[in-house]
Amino acid sequence: MKIGFIGLGRMGGHMARNVLSSGEHEMRVFDLSRAAMEALVEDGAIAAASPREAATGADIVFTSLPGPSDVLEVALGEAGVLDSLEPGSVYVDLSTVSPQTLQTVAESAARGVQVLDCPVSGGVAGAEAGNLCLMAGGDRETFDRIKPVLDLIGEPEKVLHCGDVGAGSVCKLVNNLIGLSTGVVLGEAFSMGIAAKVDPGVLFQVVMGSSGASAALAQWDESVLAGNFEPGFALSLGAKDVRLATDLARSLGIPMEMANLTDQKYTEALRAGLGDEASAAVVKLQERRTGAEIRYADDRE
Repeated sequence: MKIGFIGLGRMGGHMARNVLSSGEHEMRVFDLSRAAMEALVEDGAIAAASPREAATGADIVFTSLPGPSDVLEVALGEAGVLDSLEPGSVYVDLSTVSPQTLQTVAESAARGVQVLDCPVSGGVAGAEAGNLCLMAGGDRETFDRIKPVLDLIGEPEKVLHCGDVGAGSVCKLVNNLIGLSTGVVLGEAFSMGIAAKVDPGVLFQVVMGSSGASAALAQWDESVLAGNFEPGFALSLGAKDVRLATDLARSLGIPMEMANLTDQKYTEALRAGLGDEASAAVVKLQERRTGAEIRYADDRE
């Protein structure tokens, strides 16, 4: 197949490389970063001068972009890709956006062009390893037809069809809201334990071996507890995802008191200058309030 891939950031570059490295597909790539494109060109991709050029003639076009406005611009803007696609081709957006974003794109697609929203979960490590979870919304027959390509990006049993266009985005927002809210609760709970003179490393071992265990906490071993806040998933993106979730809930008339509190926390973290750090850096707000630093002891074995 001929593949177009637009957006080669920390996640997109790895996903594109995994598709390309199968040796089964020809790929044109575009990114605002020339260096990001050249890295894929070294692996056999063809650099395009624009998103439209990357998409022209492609059987499948992937986009991996920061947010809804970027997706709408690339898909539907003056130099957008959607009207360059031919009947039978598929547009797949891997970004985390609102369900309405891809519904708008799908409504604008020419007859015979299929649109899937297909956000991913698993972080940069999962993107590099090719074992992400993919959540696809759109035509089931189209999903089944391109699933072998999607399986190059994600773990096959975690490449899931979720429903109509927009359903994948809903699933991703539910997932991210849970994970990001958990990060806020973890900061409060651990600061309480530390104030009561329990070692953070002991707290981690106990909770991970008990009912409080979570994927969010498991990541703390190499992030919060190690003092490593280099972004795999930036706090600014986490704040965007929480806001998308609360906006969706508001549009549906669903009360979301806890989610709205989480939204406030991430907004506060942005105002505190933490946006470029890992999303787990939201715990720094609680650390600053309480003076309880959630780190492994320097002398731990």
